[in-house]
Amino acid sequence: MDTLPNKEIARLHPDAKGRIALGKIASNISSYIVFQQPNGNLILEPLVEIPAREKWLFENTEARESVKRGIEQSAQGKVVSRGSFAKFIDHDI
Repeated sequence: MDTLPNKEIARLHPDAKGRIALGKIASNISSYIVFQQPNGNLILEPLVEIPAREKWLFENTEARESVKRGIEQSAQGKVVSRGSFAKFIDHDI
């Protein structure tokens, strides 16, 4: 976790059932881990989950770096057309 000074970004109030809605603060976040500090403060660590089928890429440093390079090269226009791959499609599927 970051060790930057705390910055108040919102003041939220629990509803009758003790729930707090984060609204726009939770944009693009799938879940949170909640940590309770000894002084009672709660720290929310935002998480973004990925599909299990993509987990291998995050575990394979070499493949992940290769994908990053490819994305950067594409953004710079460093692409080469290899033509159509339509001839490789299995039409019986």
